[in-house]
Amino acid sequence: MRTIRIAATALIVCTALAACAGQEAGDGPTTPTPTGASPVTELPTPDPTGSAPAPSPSDPVDPTAPTTRPTVRPSAPSKPPATAEITLTGRIESGVEPGCLLLDGYLLLGGPRDVLSAGASVTVTGRPDPTMMSTCQQGTPFVVASARRG
Repeated sequence: MRTIRIAATALIVCTALAACAGQEAGDGPTTPTPTGASPVTELPTPDPTGSAPAPSPSDPVDPTAPTTRPTVRPSAPSKPPATAEITLTGRIESGVEPGCLLLDGYLLLGGPRDVLSAGASVTVTGRPDPTMMSTCQQGTPFVVASARRG
């Protein structure tokens, strides 16, 4: 039984070596090409007159093309248009996160905290700023300019 295993292993190794040798037979010495890569082509010999050789259609890069790249200037960050101040009146609700206060779908940011508290009826003046980031996860940010109980 052991002899059969050795013979089978030797047969597999010989078959693999013969297959590898058969691929290169008759081609002469070549450099193996990775799977999926295109074969390497030789570059044209330089012209003794000094002129640049014409690129062949298979060349991916034109050697006579300029090597400079166009300058791309980043545009200035656009500032959102300023919104007019508005006045909101109503009862303040607590948000889902601690310290977050909501009034009519707006997240109240800034303002006097002694006036702005959950359950208080207030009138606030300020401006919405939907681009502002917050950890409160709800409501449109509203920057409070002034607030009074009402």
